[in-house]
Amino acid sequence: MLKRFVLPLSLLATPLAAQETAEAPPETDYETTDIVLQTTMGDIVIALEMERAPITAANFLRYVEEDRFDGTVFYRAMPLDWGEQPNGLIQGGTQWDPERVLPGIEHEPTSETGLTHSRGALSMAMGEPGTANGDFSIMLGDQSGLDADPASDDPARQAGYAVFGYVTDGMDVVEAIHALPTDPDKGEGWMKGQMLTEPVEIDEARVVEPAGTAEAD
Repeated sequence: MLKRFVLPLSLLATPLAAQETAEAPPETDYETTDIVLQTTMGDIVIALEMERAPITAANFLRYVEEDRFDGTVFYRAMPLDWGEQPNGLIQGGTQWDPERVLPGIEHEPTSETGLTHSRGALSMAMGEPGTANGDFSIMLGDQSGLDADPASDDPARQAGYAVFGYVTDGMDVVEAIHALPTDPDKGEGWMKGQMLTEPVEIDEARVVEPAGTAEAD
């Protein structure tokens, strides 16, 4: 049985299906909340899609506000050898730690949110819809094969994975994590060899307050 933080390779876009990598964050006409992940390799700033993916974004925000990500790690770097390089994803989070994990959340498919697994997208890991909790991945390139496909005969492809935010600053840090050495003996099944030899710690995850909201002295 697949672990709940696994993103099956079979759902990733193939070279023929991949679309041009998006280099810019999505339009900012929708309500977002900025989060910074302060890692031992630098900061990653994220815009959570509070309006377009309210359930999934609120779940991630709760983990941030309750300090559940502080001290967790990015532990996986999956490479893809096609498309513009570097390509693939990094994965991090609570790793089913009972002291940190919250109950699974309702699935928000990309066919409903209008979001997509483009460069910089954050996506919740899960075993099946309704089990996503505290593990997530960041895309280095277009992985539109992870989007929902309601017309598919495959239930997994029908559901896809839930995008809930985009990196707005710090993709250089994401790429640096992705380039770190992996242990050839760690990991299970087709994930073997994708576990970082030295995981990268998330020292702190916090909300970035909008400019001008600081309290007066």
